Amino acid sequence: MTQDTAITVGTTLPELKLPPVNRTTLALFGGASGDHNPIHVDIDFARKAGMPDVFAHGMLVMAWLGRLLTQWQPQAQLRQFNARFQGITHLGNAISCSGQVTELFVVDGEPRARLTLRSVNQYGETKIAGEAIVALPTP
Repeated sequence: MTQDTAITVGTTLPELKLPPVNRTTLALFGGASGDHNPIHVDIDFARKAGMPDVFAHGMLVMAWLGRLLTQWQPQAQLRQFNARFQGITHLGNAISCSGQVTELFVVDGEPRARLTLRSVNQYGETKIAGEAIVALPTP
């Protein structure tokens, strides 16, 4: 989906709100991604590792940031996508993803936008912070 209004510095992406993380989500993501690390699905393994319970794959939360981007602009427009993991996403965390345009520039005649991205849980704790560069549609 693309926006019908002009994109400017300060433009915010429509927020993406996810339901609370549960064991089914972790199992499905593990199967889809091929990441079968038991710390994400086996409570006994997680406890032996010193965690109170299993927790979400970092790439799952990054994938939600990717969904935020591709719901705003088509995937083919994505030029760069970086993320820094800043906190563990525990069971029951309800993640919200947001993004904001911080710079507009042109590369080889292609208009682009730089965005800051963030995923937070329901307590406002940042789980992933990132940045993306997206090619903008030409009029």
